[in-house]
Amino acid sequence: MRILGIDPGLNTTGYGVLDCDDNGPSLCEAGVVRAKSRGSITARVEQIHRGVTDVIRALHPDAMAVEELYSHYGRPRTAILMGHARGVICLAAAQADIPVVHYSATQVKKIVTGSGRASKTQIQLAIQHELGLSAPPEPPDVADALAIALCHYYLRTRPAELRG
Repeated sequence: MRILGIDPGLNTTGYGVLDCDDNGPSLCEAGVVRAKSRGSITARVEQIHRGVTDVIRALHPDAMAVEELYSHYGRPRTAILMGHARGVICLAAAQADIPVVHYSATQVKKIVTGSGRASKTQIQLAIQHELGLSAPPEPPDVADALAIALCHYYLRTRPAELRG
């Protein structure tokens, strides 16, 4: 199975693709889709959609795991704008007939590091260790995307251990 993890962002969307077999998960590819930070929201979401569509076409994932929208009561506008990014990411998956699952940031952190309040650095180090990488993934958006994909893998292969 090939899992595409996505950490949505309006400027930088991280992605990470894991190949998963009987030996466990391994890194296939990871990177970022960048949108021009000064462009209109329409142009930015089009760039995100195009970038994610390109990743899907090139790597043929079987499933997509996306971080759920986090809304801070003090910044509702940010949540609304992030919803646009998540929407076009989900659209790209639907157009390719790829199932999408959603995980909260807290759940991802807990499964990957053992703590739902893990820092960006802790996520990067956990991903480096779990995937046997020579260095922590950079930028942190890439590590987050790989953590989301890894969370999906673990919940598919060890659900009773992790949920109960």
